[in-house]
Amino acid sequence: MDRFSELKAFSVVASTGGFSAAARNLGIAPSSVVRLIDALERRVGARLLNRSTRTVTLTDSGRLYYESVLVILEQIEEAENLASQEGVPQGRLKISAPVTFSTLYLAPALCQLQQTYPKLAVHLNLSDGISDLAEDSVDVAIRIGKPVPQAELHTRWLADQRRIICASPEYFKAVGMPLVPADLRQHDCLSFSYASQSRQWRFRPLAAPAGPATPAEPIQTVEVSGSLSVNNSEMLRQACLGGYGVAMLPVWLVMDDVQAGRLVWALPAYEANPGAMDVSIYAVYPSNRETALKVKVFIDVLEQHLATALPVLPQPAAPVQD
Repeated sequence: MDRFSELKAFSVVASTGGFSAAARNLGIAPSSVVRLIDALERRVGARLLNRSTRTVTLTDSGRLYYESVLVILEQIEEAENLASQEGVPQGRLKISAPVTFSTLYLAPALCQLQQTYPKLAVHLNLSDGISDLAEDSVDVAIRIGKPVPQAELHTRWLADQRRIICASPEYFKAVGMPLVPADLRQHDCLSFSYASQSRQWRFRPLAAPAGPATPAEPIQTVEVSGSLSVNNSEMLRQACLGGYGVAMLPVWLVMDDVQAGRLVWALPAYEANPGAMDVSIYAVYPSNRETALKVKVFIDVLEQHLATALPVLPQPAAPVQD
């Protein structure tokens, strides 16, 4: 029994949580999987799996070993791709991405990816939370915000991210239109619950469309309150459309509604964001995936798609006047 077979069997048992499931995945008998795992544990001199009649889980040593095994198998797969398929990406590509953004923009890019690289098998995990790439064995994640430098992760910029303040015409007709950010204290401000400062909205006056350069405008922070906090941007959009209140939503989600008159863009002469002002849409991937061809081609396809698919925020007619 060679080491590769042992490592492969171990990785599949760990990912499926059972010997029978791993055997079906590998196309061998369950007894063969057990023998491979037994041989591996004897060779490394450590118990890697907790076994019971119902479940199989990783020990602490097994969890550390599993992370290293995934890297080894990934490198072997990549080497085989380059050698035997002349650099054609193939195999499993596990992606983590935000829910609503993926529905609107990632899905079309994945269709193009599949047509161009049919040997790729995409596993997509949608969540508006931040996944642990190593723990979840994620090849690449799409994130929106300000990248936080991490030694074990690489980041690639994909597109700018802008948010705007908006609500339904009926809401503003009933409550009034905010003229400056401080006016939002009198409004029902709906918030995204995963934002680090969901009750603090930050604003920066935009520069004039033309004219001499001026020093950067100071950022204004407004404490807001509201009757709805939710961890999904599409839910916030639907609440706005229904007249629930005011929300800070991404341009890529609501620009069509603004142009169609279903939502009204308030405070157009300000940049708006709940946290840092310099945020983007970006791809993040583990350092051990840096040379993985399947990760590179996916990011390339998505970046090209976003370059033409994302709506452009129009320039306001004039800057804020003091």
